[in-house]
Amino acid sequence: MLLPRWFLEAILLLISALAFTNAAFIGVNIGTDLTNMPSPSDIVSLLKSHQITHVRLYDANSHMLKALSNTTIQVTVGVTNQEILKIGRFPSSAASWVNKNVAAYVPSTNITAIAVGSEVLTESPHVAPILASALNNIHKALVATNLNFQVKVSTPMSMDVMPKPFPPSTSTFSPSWNTTLSAVKQIVDPNTLLHYDSMFDAMVDAAYYSMEALNFSKIPVVVTETGWPSSGGSDETAATVGNAETFNSNLIKRVGGGGGGGGSEALNGTTLFCVAKVDADDDKLENGLNWACGQGRANCGPIQPGQSCYLPNDIKSHASFAYNDYYQKMKGVGGTCDFDGTAITTPRDPSYRTCAYTGSPNANGTGGNFPPALGPASQVGGNANAVFVSIYHLPFLATLALTLLLVL
Repeated sequence: MLLPRWFLEAILLLISALAFTNAAFIGVNIGTDLTNMPSPSDIVSLLKSHQITHVRLYDANSHMLKALSNTTIQVTVGVTNQEILKIGRFPSSAASWVNKNVAAYVPSTNITAIAVGSEVLTESPHVAPILASALNNIHKALVATNLNFQVKVSTPMSMDVMPKPFPPSTSTFSPSWNTTLSAVKQIVDPNTLLHYDSMFDAMVDAAYYSMEALNFSKIPVVVTETGWPSSGGSDETAATVGNAETFNSNLIKRVGGGGGGGGSEALNGTTLFCVAKVDADDDKLENGLNWACGQGRANCGPIQPGQSCYLPNDIKSHASFAYNDYYQKMKGVGGTCDFDGTAITTPRDPSYRTCAYTGSPNANGTGGNFPPALGPASQVGGNANAVFVSIYHLPFLATLALTLLLVL
């Protein structure tokens, strides 16, 4: 597939308009199985010049990973479908993959997530039975290299796993995948009377309702691919440059506008806070606290001596404040409330006396109040203000790919 330089520049120009949107981000998917592809250094220069903050690599291309070093761009690196069988069967293979493709580049390259496969259930169904094992082995390898706080593990799913995404409130995953998933006209949902102004919102809500049906109610969603048909064949008369520009421009405006689909907005009424578990090990809490205040970039000023959240001066209280500050700021881009099993979410506001936790209505000068960027802020629903526009291929909107960010 040819990828003219002007095409990449055009996509980046569209994206750059909202690169600084507070509650959203626009990212770029990068595949390297191309002819006439710009050099990695040229691609990174374009990303930087248009202030792109997130990229997803379809594979662990060493040249791209090196080129992305010292840029602060958040990188999701991909395990190919062909690699999953070996990684799922042999923990040593997962360890080798993480050491070679992640640990070797961190911290110079800001790798924040690993996408294990791409649309595995529909594109490589023979791999599906071992997908959970591959995810688990990759996570264990991250733990072994002390990267599990920084790097999250995920697997992108196609919308094809939801055979009937409309109306969204009745959407469920295909029963054939339940076991695996468990280990533009105005549209009205007749069951909830929610109005959808775009198919994009309806399909995102369908994903949340499908997850709810399997009790996956706390997993954020990132839309990893959406766009115009890539082939532009003679039978696709609507696949014109003008229509593609209209679609991408309006999508970016939609993402930057805030809010989610009708269902996510209606269901999103309770803020979840992240706090230390009562029975958590103190040594693990200390490790989690140090990471949150360091690499996690949590605002730990309020828990310093003499500050508003210093007392009570104990590890659980300090860890809870730091965990929550990190979680409120980062949950929209894949940050989770786990910290090596020492943290848990709660709808109860943990603020007390003069100490207001980030996300609390009373937060005013301590941690601060940071609205979620995407995903559920309550047990169900959320918004999807994060989109990766693919420069590798622009698939049909009908096969919108969603990433379920697994809390591993």
